[in-house]
Amino acid sequence: MIVRFIRNLKILPRWVIVFIDMVLIALASLIGYLLRFNFSAAELQHNNFLTGIAFSVLMGLVASGITGSYQGIIRYTGLQDGVRIFYMLVANVVLIATGNLVYYYNYNENLIPYSVIFISFLASFLFLFNYRLLVKHFFSYYKRALIKNSNVLIFGAGQTGIVTKQVIESSRTSRVVGFLDDDRHKVGKVINGSKIYNTPSLEGFEDFLVSNNIDDFIITINDLSVERKNNIVDICLKHDVRVRIVPPVEKWVKGELSLNQIKEINIEDLLEREPIRLEDKNLESALRGKRICITGAAGSIGSEIVRQVMHYHPESLILVDQAESPLYEIDRLVRLESKSLNVESFIADITNRDRMLQIFDYARPQIVFHAAAYKHVPLMEGNPAEAITCNILGTKSLADISVEYGVEKFVMVSTDKAVRPTNVMGCSKRIAEIYVQSLNNRLANSLQKKHTAFVTTRFGNVLGSNGSVIPLFKKQIAEGGPVTVTHPEITRYFMTIPEACRLVLEAGVMGRGGEIFIFDMGKSVKILDLARKMIRLSGLEPGKDIDIVFTGLREGEKLYEELLNDKENTIRTHHDKILIAQTHEYEYEEINKFIELFIDLIHDRNELKMVALMKELVPDFKSNYSRYEVLDRVFQ
Repeated sequence: MIVRFIRNLKILPRWVIVFIDMVLIALASLIGYLLRFNFSAAELQHNNFLTGIAFSVLMGLVASGITGSYQGIIRYTGLQDGVRIFYMLVANVVLIATGNLVYYYNYNENLIPYSVIFISFLASFLFLFNYRLLVKHFFSYYKRALIKNSNVLIFGAGQTGIVTKQVIESSRTSRVVGFLDDDRHKVGKVINGSKIYNTPSLEGFEDFLVSNNIDDFIITINDLSVERKNNIVDICLKHDVRVRIVPPVEKWVKGELSLNQIKEINIEDLLEREPIRLEDKNLESALRGKRICITGAAGSIGSEIVRQVMHYHPESLILVDQAESPLYEIDRLVRLESKSLNVESFIADITNRDRMLQIFDYARPQIVFHAAAYKHVPLMEGNPAEAITCNILGTKSLADISVEYGVEKFVMVSTDKAVRPTNVMGCSKRIAEIYVQSLNNRLANSLQKKHTAFVTTRFGNVLGSNGSVIPLFKKQIAEGGPVTVTHPEITRYFMTIPEACRLVLEAGVMGRGGEIFIFDMGKSVKILDLARKMIRLSGLEPGKDIDIVFTGLREGEKLYEELLNDKENTIRTHHDKILIAQTHEYEYEEINKFIELFIDLIHDRNELKMVALMKELVPDFKSNYSRYEVLDRVFQ
């Protein structure tokens, strides 16, 4: 009953505060009389001490009403409340002294001795202020004793770790058990009551979590390796320890860290890889003062290319996309962040040759980053004419226009699905690769001193892109499941969008023409493991709170993505993470004839013939879980 009463008692009623104040003033007055008259009962009776106490309380009630000393919230008592109490007691003394003068004028004696008034003033201040502090500490103790505090372990005993401790303990619902740190010079020292421990091995870390009943593990080290971060998170998830991460100092709001900025770690943090170090000087010299066109500028990749390119001081940015609202958003962002940069945004379909000619004639781009494409495998499997029109014919048209207008560099964004394709989308991107490579070789062989250099970049899935599995899983988990996985053995490569776009920019600088750049994607990730980890990171249990359902491979989907096929070798570049694929090259005249046939088939609307022609041009295109598998028997 008492615990329930205290829990429901948020703020003490004001009448309770006034009542306690008056009781303490009465007590202080009694102490004043006792000290003044040496605890003599006869002297107290002779000096009408009860009347004097009653008068002190009455004047205290009036003074309290005048100064509003009862208005403060006791559990938040501070210096200002002490000042308010002081003013109230001064007013009380003035009122009592005034009453004394009136009484002396009528009866020729004081109602209350002035020595009693002085002693009562000092005692009242001590009582009133200290009882408020006592209540404040009682509420604080109650929170700690009756509300379960979480035990927090902080990884990193640097300045960020110290600030994090202060922020965590200000909530009064958490207690920092200690710090872990790799710096042996810090081990054994104590920071504000919390000891610094040496970072143990993985087995030792697991034992430490269990023996200290850790509820929250907060990572304050920003350069922690991804592998180590994953190992830590796996152990924490095993023991139901919540993992949170502190953002870098430069991202703190107004330079200060607050509790709501300490976010729970997410799957993107665990799929990141060691960052690629590229030469900003090369990018700066290549992009500064250039007119740069970005197609698909409103998409996941295109918009990130825009964000990165704008920091290298181009002369102008030409943004092209047919998605009106997203294009408006990226246009607005660029104008807000760089008011001096010339930005031109065009609503356009890259397959509309007349519209693209109009844009190039007006803007005269010097570098083109071609990110516009259809990329959803199942949709393109059901709509091959659109994949051919956009990814093949659109790329051809844009490449031809770039040559016509003397573009210096044309950087095409491709995909790992173009390698040994099993779907229409991947094959359409492979044919686009073939065309721009053959066009580049034709121009190079024409003995022209200057010509458009065509380069291609291939990479795998990007985290958080439109249509990526991660946003889908997040949505399914938020809705209570089930989480849908196509196959228990399916794997994919992942990279971050900023990382992918840095590769595209580097290719634009590094490429001399005709190369297909591929990227060391690291280890592939099993999608089932990814789904399980995302569920656990949400504080839920796979199979218990959220079900995982296998839906079967979709049309054109394959279990394992590749960056090279068996017939392709690689050439190393100056960067050990960036390679050049040695692919089979086609003669321009040959590929151009095929594309002319595609144009005819688009008009005939014969999808089976379209896909058959794709398989003839790309012999290693073998359909998976698709109605076009029947064609593979014809081409065997």
